[in-house]
Amino acid sequence: MATPKRDFLQSLWDFFCSLKLTMFLLISLAVISIIGTVIPQGPPPEEYLAQISPAKAGAYKALGFFDMYHSWWFILLLYLLTVNLVACSIKRLPHIWKIISQPVTTLSAGLEQSLANVTTIPTPDEPATIKERVAAFLKAEYAAPGITEIDGVWHLFAQKTPWCRLSVYCVHLSIIIIFIGSMIGSLFGFKAFVNIPEGGSISKVMSRSEKELDLGFSLRLEQFSMAKYPSGAPKEFKSILTVLENGKPVSDYTNVRVIVNDPLSYKGITFYQSSYGNAGNYFFTVSGLDGKNSVPITIAGQDSVSLPDGSSMHVTESTKDVSQFVPELSGAAAQVELHTPDGKTESFVVYANHPEKNALHAQQHGKGPVINYKGAEERMYTGLQVAKDPGVEIVWLGCVLMVIGIYAAFFLSHRRIWVRIENGSITVGGNASKNQGAFQHTFEVLVERLKTELAKEKQS
Repeated sequence: MATPKRDFLQSLWDFFCSLKLTMFLLISLAVISIIGTVIPQGPPPEEYLAQISPAKAGAYKALGFFDMYHSWWFILLLYLLTVNLVACSIKRLPHIWKIISQPVTTLSAGLEQSLANVTTIPTPDEPATIKERVAAFLKAEYAAPGITEIDGVWHLFAQKTPWCRLSVYCVHLSIIIIFIGSMIGSLFGFKAFVNIPEGGSISKVMSRSEKELDLGFSLRLEQFSMAKYPSGAPKEFKSILTVLENGKPVSDYTNVRVIVNDPLSYKGITFYQSSYGNAGNYFFTVSGLDGKNSVPITIAGQDSVSLPDGSSMHVTESTKDVSQFVPELSGAAAQVELHTPDGKTESFVVYANHPEKNALHAQQHGKGPVINYKGAEERMYTGLQVAKDPGVEIVWLGCVLMVIGIYAAFFLSHRRIWVRIENGSITVGGNASKNQGAFQHTFEVLVERLKTELAKEKQS
């Protein structure tokens, strides 16, 4: 009589071995991953927060939707899938391992009836004599056979790629290894972002969870440059970086060029080229429609400033020569975004050499202000994505194992040939673990060659 404890443990074991659990977890992970695509990950932008209610933003934060792939419930699903894969493998592996390590080597009547590919070849030769010929043929044409004798009947068994039956477990193992690598990266690594002005250096970065992290060394931006297409669109931007230890440049990491898809890695931390901008100052004057009471305004980089009428303004883009965009105009220009006190937002271009256009724009909007551009102090900054992932090598190992396992699972099969030699006949049977159509053709060709080989020996 089974005890309640045994019943509970058996039920728990059956639950984790269930294919239904596997499908449920896979579908759940796929559906939940959509959240990470729809909802911005990391600190949410102000524009996104403005589109949703405070209650919804609080719920998203409490549920970890802004950092979904590191949330406790997402990691719990990965743990459950890992346990499920291990349990399924443990339950089914002994049977598969027995097929590989202890194959059926004799062609019994029951086995013969179960095979789809069976052929009988009549022969007048003695079994003991002909079995050497058949064994030599199989070794040359297929695989070296094992030979067994039972009551004067000789049995030969040859097989190919029996290990491919383990391919599904190789895939299971690869998924588990990838999960382990990902969890190591999640627990002991980080992703961050940092801006460095030209000539400046940093030794700390801000993680996606807004936590300040010490790199253990310094990184200096020597120079930032950008190449453009004739249209003025960015073609390539690059940073020249130097790694500093105790204030001194590291010899092999001095003036290293970093561009998109060509990062800098040092002590397990990788710096990717991500963005750029002007770290200098933009200079403007702001006045009323009559041009009086002009007030100088300085905007630092991407910052915003408040104007005398209560509006706020920041620069989105600038150029030294506007003629490359508008041939009839000349001089510097800046595109600004203006937020008025009544909540309206407007984006427009302000010129340095064409104050009449600036005044006309203000007049068309009724009450100003008139904004004139005076130029900029050019000093670029580079934006770098910073990542440390100590589990990446483990993930790559899992990926390699997965490719090997999937290849073996789809393109290889365990193929077996049995031969029974008795008085007056040679019975040949064959089976493959998959792709029976292709194996049937191989089997028929092998039997025809065996017939031809036996006929040649008989003639000689």
